[in-house]
Amino acid sequence: MSIHILILNHNGRGLLAECLPSVVRAAERSRYRCDVAVIDNDSTDDSVLWLEEHFPEVRVIHRPNRGLCSFNGVVAELEGVAVLLNNDIRLASDAIDPLVEPLRSDPDCFMTAPLCWRFDGRTYEGFKTAVRWRWGLVQATALFEGHESGIRQPGPTASAGAALAVHCRKFVQLGGFDPLYLPGRLEDLDFAFRGYMAGYHARYVPTSVAYHRGMATFGEAFGRDGCNRLALRNTLLFQWKNLRRAGHLVRHLAALPLRLIRDIFRAPVAPRGQRWAFVRALFGALWRVGRLRTAPYQPDVNLARERAFFREFDPKQITSPGSRAPHGNQGEPHDRPARTPELSRTR
Repeated sequence: MSIHILILNHNGRGLLAECLPSVVRAAERSRYRCDVAVIDNDSTDDSVLWLEEHFPEVRVIHRPNRGLCSFNGVVAELEGVAVLLNNDIRLASDAIDPLVEPLRSDPDCFMTAPLCWRFDGRTYEGFKTAVRWRWGLVQATALFEGHESGIRQPGPTASAGAALAVHCRKFVQLGGFDPLYLPGRLEDLDFAFRGYMAGYHARYVPTSVAYHRGMATFGEAFGRDGCNRLALRNTLLFQWKNLRRAGHLVRHLAALPLRLIRDIFRAPVAPRGQRWAFVRALFGALWRVGRLRTAPYQPDVNLARERAFFREFDPKQITSPGSRAPHGNQGEPHDRPARTPELSRTR
């Protein structure tokens, strides 16, 4: 099986210099043949020139700047497994093989995620991701109470962002990352949710280790407050697009007035960039409602499966010993819907 390592870059020459050597070393250490390529998103710095000079063996693929959606067209042209990385990711030298193994051996695994530290090598970032509700909104997080006990424990994960591996064919069948969320935030959770609803599962692989600087490109472009507003807007879009179970809809709708009231009371004392954050996110989401009809492939509504998603990835459940996959099974769900011929549709 071919392994393709794809690095997303926009004006990240400094980050490439810091991180790319570790990715190339990890590719060379793998027992599989690994091709490394940089997807350059209209960089105006000297990223491409630097790559040609220092890493001529690394292919450069030019794509318009569409965030994670830039992966979609590239992965569609590939076979095998694709490792999708931000340009601020470093890899341990032995990271590739354990990360791709579940995708090679388990036909129901569509995505894997490594254990990710910050660059200091001590601060845990993810990607053993749980899902919880906060004031009527879904939140995917790896930093829930008690997460420390599960850092070294393999098992399911609800999402992964800056570093993940996907089965190319399944990625394309599921529609890849949805441009609904551009310029970004939550598209990784949306993709993982679609995979789960289609009957697949994603695996957290702590024997594969990555290091992430965090918000190196996105944070510089939008700032912390801008990133938070995008996350709020896209959380609303994620729920309106994906959730159909009555209990989830009631929980969401009942909390909206409370969030609006909270915005009103916080406005006089909140820093300027945080005032009316939810109101602006709500109007931003409403502005995009019409695009929900053109979203990528979605499986048929399965209310039991939707409920199971929130149960399986509840913070208390995801670190329990029972959440680990049996040997050779990778966590076969009990209520997996049929996938054929439904999943033969492309985006």
